[in-house]
Amino acid sequence: MYEEWSAPLPYVVAWRSVTPPDGGSKRIVPDGCLDIIWWDGTVFVAGPDTTAQVESVVPGSRYVALRFGAGTGPGVLGVPASELVDRRVPLDAVWPAVVVRAIAESDDPAAALTEAASRRWQGVDRVMVALAGAAQAGLPVGSVAERCGLSSRQLQRRCNTAFGYGPKTLQRILRLQRSLTLARSGRSFATVAIDAGYADQAHLAREVRAMAGVPLSALLR
Repeated sequence: MYEEWSAPLPYVVAWRSVTPPDGGSKRIVPDGCLDIIWWDGTVFVAGPDTTAQVESVVPGSRYVALRFGAGTGPGVLGVPASELVDRRVPLDAVWPAVVVRAIAESDDPAAALTEAASRRWQGVDRVMVALAGAAQAGLPVGSVAERCGLSSRQLQRRCNTAFGYGPKTLQRILRLQRSLTLARSGRSFATVAIDAGYADQAHLAREVRAMAGVPLSALLR
C-alpha cells in the first residue's frame, strides 16, 4: 500500500506505505528530491540519489515521510544537499536528538514530521524552482542562469547546495522521471523517447539503465 498527499509546505509531498507480506526488495529511482523518513520508529534522511538504490524491506514495515522538491530540503535540514548525495543518514546526525526522538515516538509521524519541518522552513529559492521547472519541461537549463543574471558557476554552486548535483544531472534525472510517467501511460518506448526529449529509443535505453540499473521494461513491472 502506498499513498501520498500534498503537505502544507510548498513543493513538499507527504507519503506513507506499508511493505507487503512477501517483503523482498524495492528499487528507488532518482527523482531530484530528498526525503525525511520515519520507518518503524527510526527516522532518517534519504539524500538525493544519482543512481537507483535497491533496499531490502521487512514484511509489514511502515513508512511515513516528507519528500522535498524544488531544492527545499536542505534549508529545513540545515545541511547542503551535496553532503547527502546517495546516502541514508540518521536524522539525529543533523537535528537535535530530542527533536528526533519526539518524531520517532509519535503516534502520528506525519504530523510530527510536518510540524518539525515547518519550524525550520527557510522559504523557497525561486531560482531553484525555475531551474527545476525548466529541467522538468526539457528546456535548456542555461537559460535560467541568463534570466536570473547568474553566471554558470553561480548556478552550479546553488544547484549543488539545493539538489546535490549540477543542473545537467538534475535535467537527466527529471527527464528519466518524465519518461517513466509517459511509459506508464501506455505509450510505446519509441514515442516515450521522443516525447521525453531523448535523441532516440537507444538513448532512452542507455540513460534508464545508467541511472536505474535495469531496462525500462523492468521498471514498469
